[in-house]
Amino acid sequence: MLTTAAVRIKAQELGFDLCGVAPAAALPELQYLSEWLAHGYAGEMSYLHKSAETRSDIRKFLPGTRSVIVTGTLYNTEAAVVTGPPLPVEPRSELDAGAIRVARYARGHDYHVVLADRLAALAEWMQAASPEPFEHAIFVDKHHVQERVYARHAGLGWIGKNSCLINPELGSYLFLAGLATSLPLEADAPGFDRCGSCTLCIDACPTGALVDAHELDATKCISYLTIEKRGPLPEEQRTQIGNHAYGCDICQDVCPWNLAPLVTADPAWSATPRDGASAAELWQRTDRDLHEFVKGSAMTHLPLAGLRRNLATVIGNSGDSRLAPVLERPGGGVKNAAPSAATPAVTDAVAWARERLQAVAAAAPPDEAV
Repeated sequence: MLTTAAVRIKAQELGFDLCGVAPAAALPELQYLSEWLAHGYAGEMSYLHKSAETRSDIRKFLPGTRSVIVTGTLYNTEAAVVTGPPLPVEPRSELDAGAIRVARYARGHDYHVVLADRLAALAEWMQAASPEPFEHAIFVDKHHVQERVYARHAGLGWIGKNSCLINPELGSYLFLAGLATSLPLEADAPGFDRCGSCTLCIDACPTGALVDAHELDATKCISYLTIEKRGPLPEEQRTQIGNHAYGCDICQDVCPWNLAPLVTADPAWSATPRDGASAAELWQRTDRDLHEFVKGSAMTHLPLAGLRRNLATVIGNSGDSRLAPVLERPGGGVKNAAPSAATPAVTDAVAWARERLQAVAAAAPPDEAV
């Protein structure tokens, strides 16, 4: 008979840091999604409305599900928590002034692919080890499953006030994924809340996206604005984005459970030179070269036009008027090399950034104006 303990051991052999089993039951937290959607917090993420019924019960995702295997994978590769803007070690030119921030989870390989492959290997092992045939279905973020709820009930941790799952040993820099299965595995004890009276994540959010404990208005979240939002960014939120070009870690970085975060040695998440890259240098790349910058990472889920919009916003927020001329040279000024820069959302962001930098130059003392 296949046991929860055996599955956990195999999961760790395959590269998962955490593994637990939750019951396929009508867990009370699953019903919060409909209330959250009713508040309009999903913004343009219409797929959440379309999949809400399936997400309300994993047995609608895979009929006959009896157990939910949930895994947690540490993705943090940065030894020290940095909440401010990254600075180049040796600034070489004015292009270094607009260094971008990229969320930690997007600095390595695309987790959708890596975790799906590992889960497929786990399922294959389970099929060979089980004396009885069984049904299963993999879920990795994009699938219609509320991973955090099942992760809590699988004993992986608790859902913090910032809406992230927090593990007492590993913190919250975790990918959540798993398997729905018809096997009757023994469930683990659920995690319990250890946030106490702490409100650091709520207080630190620059856009006020954390309306209250456990209540996230995604339409104000920097991750939503830089990744999910299509078209122009709301003007009142552009300055709040700061130098975030893809995602945001602020509410996790300030969490006491991430005060001394563990660093993974997993090569799949090895940091590549994305975080801290120059927005101005990236802006001047051709679309082909800009695609190479994001290739193989989760950043490919953002259209190039969206990335260009974000880069222009970061340049506008840099406060460095020396970067203004760069905005006129998308793709290095080569004709037709950067068609993504011609989209309405990008031209709008460029106009806003240009105006903002011109205002900075006009306000500078004569000896500092460029």
